[in-house]
Amino acid sequence: MSLVRVAVAVGIALAAAIMPAAAQSDPGAAANFPNRPIRIIVPFPPGGPTDLIARFVGQRMSEHWGQPVVIENRAGANTAIGAQMVAKSAPDGLTLLAGMDTTMVLNPILTSNLPYDAAKDFAPVTLLAKNMSLLVVRSDGPTSIKELIARAKANPGRLNMGAGTITSRLGALLFTKSAGIDVQLIPYKGSAEIVQGVLSGSVEFALDSVGSSLPMIESRQFRALAKYSNRPLPQLPDVPSLSKAAELPEIDESATWIGLLAPAGTPGAVLNKLHAEVERIFADPAMLERMQKAGLFPVSSKPGEFDAFIRSETERWSKVIADNKGLRLE
Repeated sequence: MSLVRVAVAVGIALAAAIMPAAAQSDPGAAANFPNRPIRIIVPFPPGGPTDLIARFVGQRMSEHWGQPVVIENRAGANTAIGAQMVAKSAPDGLTLLAGMDTTMVLNPILTSNLPYDAAKDFAPVTLLAKNMSLLVVRSDGPTSIKELIARAKANPGRLNMGAGTITSRLGALLFTKSAGIDVQLIPYKGSAEIVQGVLSGSVEFALDSVGSSLPMIESRQFRALAKYSNRPLPQLPDVPSLSKAAELPEIDESATWIGLLAPAGTPGAVLNKLHAEVERIFADPAMLERMQKAGLFPVSSKPGEFDAFIRSETERWSKVIADNKGLRLE
């Protein structure tokens, strides 16, 4: 998909159009909520960070509310299949989407025929996590970013790199552009496929989440060459930022985020109750430690704050894409 036709104005217009989709707050709507099982649609295969955090949150919701919380994995079409399911669901708070930047920001910027309208079909509930990406190789691969870059320059067009979400693909391509290397992008549907791609040697390196990569690093099957962020990473304190490791200071952070969304028209009182439940879960030190050990970076926000965050992310990525015309994400 060419990015030439993408302009900053498109993204800014979309960002301005995204308004809180919830109906007027009705306190009575949340009084008996939830009175039936809840479904959380995860638009990825099992095992990735979105799936993990949905299961952590869903389990605690079920324990607290006494209702089953079922996680349904509906992967495909860059999260559009799962998003469409939720967009067409009843606005009662019982069907939720574990959506992300791909779903709410990049798909609308880059795709003209989406089966959902990010600006009209959803009511933001809360952020769940702001992830961090790692640039990883197999344990017998290069020992540093500089060695990887040198190998790629010695073999132009012959190395493969893997990435899953559109954000990860864009981040990977921005790195290769900054580093001046010619490699082939192999797009994957999710983290489980990326892990197999690195292990099998189908790709020489990959950009993936800490949550998926950490077990492979701890078992000495992967090596982390850099983190695509300047934030601290307590689990891997010795892993340098990509900017520092590659001596490319112009590289900005590339990280995905995950949030909880309901169908448009869901009563505001229900959204607030869902948000309050996530805050309660994240306030538990034991749960926080469990998620951090899994490589997740939990964070919550009020529905209005999440809505504003989506707008700001739309504007930011619209500019990045417009400034890097010609990159191909698939």
